[in-house]
Amino acid sequence: MIPISNLISRCALAFTLMLGAAAAHAQVLRVSAIPDEAPTELQRKFKPLGEYLEKETGLEVVFTPVSDYAAVVEGLAAKKIDLAWLGGFTFVQARLRTHGEALPIVQRVEDEVFTSKFIVPADSPVKSLSELKGKTFAFGSPSSTSGHLMPRFFLLEDGIDPDKDFTRIAFSGAHDATVAFVASGRAEAGVLSASVLDKLLEKGDANAGRVRVIATTPPYYDYNWTVRPGLDAALREKIADAFLKLDPSDPVHKELMTLQRASKYVPTTSANYDAIERAARSAGLIK
Repeated sequence: MIPISNLISRCALAFTLMLGAAAAHAQVLRVSAIPDEAPTELQRKFKPLGEYLEKETGLEVVFTPVSDYAAVVEGLAAKKIDLAWLGGFTFVQARLRTHGEALPIVQRVEDEVFTSKFIVPADSPVKSLSELKGKTFAFGSPSSTSGHLMPRFFLLEDGIDPDKDFTRIAFSGAHDATVAFVASGRAEAGVLSASVLDKLLEKGDANAGRVRVIATTPPYYDYNWTVRPGLDAALREKIADAFLKLDPSDPVHKELMTLQRASKYVPTTSANYDAIERAARSAGLIK
């Protein structure tokens, strides 16, 4: 006869193994994104992509919205987020915060030549960047690549110091909010992602119809999908492969690619964002 103590031990071990198996089966891929648009829009854009990643990885995919850009960086650093949609500057911040361990894996081909657009109210007499001196101005989030960092960098290169030459600077928090600021007159000019402005115009957004573009920045690298430090290499490769095999000739793929404004995904590397870091240091946004 097996002693009672041995039976208890065996039962405990079996229960532990069952819990471990259940935990493995219920493994979750935790995904987030910088809040560069309204939360409802981010959720709408992510839903088909999340369903696709679940199919490709075999994991439950959970999207966790955050309140600001810094929260995504901290989530990656604390390993509470596994995969995140980052702007170029946010990636640089994550790279510095994690001592180079946060890794960008893919980006849209469009992100190799990203631009920002400077806007004014449609009835404004302003026609050039030099005429913005003495005006009120709206950036997006302080950590936004296309809504703050790169426009600031290019303004400085053109001899315009936002902190000295604008009478007041506002941070709207998101690209669509910047359009609303300028359309309503809360700011006499602003700047945002060219991609978001194009999307708003395509949708017939009322605010977008009340602004006018006066300048476009030179191109730069921007958004990417980044994985947290220590994510299993095999899973990292599986996620990257899922993005890379997206094919717009497949109707299901086309739907989610259209929502992501992607014609194709390509591999990316940390070195692609070195110029973003140099621009951030030059503009005084990284010490």
